[in-house]
Amino acid sequence: MITPAGKECRYYYADYLRGRERQECRLLAQNRAGESWTAELCFSCPVPDILRANACPNLVLEARVEKRWFGLKRQVAVSAVCSKYLVSVDEPAVGCGHCHEERPGASVFRSPGPQT
Repeated sequence: MITPAGKECRYYYADYLRGRERQECRLLAQNRAGESWTAELCFSCPVPDILRANACPNLVLEARVEKRWFGLKRQVAVSAVCSKYLVSVDEPAVGCGHCHEERPGASVFRSPGPQT
């Protein structure tokens, strides 16, 4: 679904049917300990860019709302885990580094070793 920022995000949900005005981020709704979601967070949220860059089915995202600049600015902080290898992913847009090696045709992009 298209977010208020104009980006496609599978975690954003909006319902305007028959006069309802319901908007939510289902990724942030999973984290009960964080701050509440508002539509303004979509403009600085990194999740749509991560989903566009990395389509790995094993990537599990977790998000929370953090306060920055002495509590004046709120933004979404994202952490990621690979559910197949059970490792923390430092750069979610790139991936864990193991899953893409198993894909067919991945050996085409590897450089051949030194020939003797």
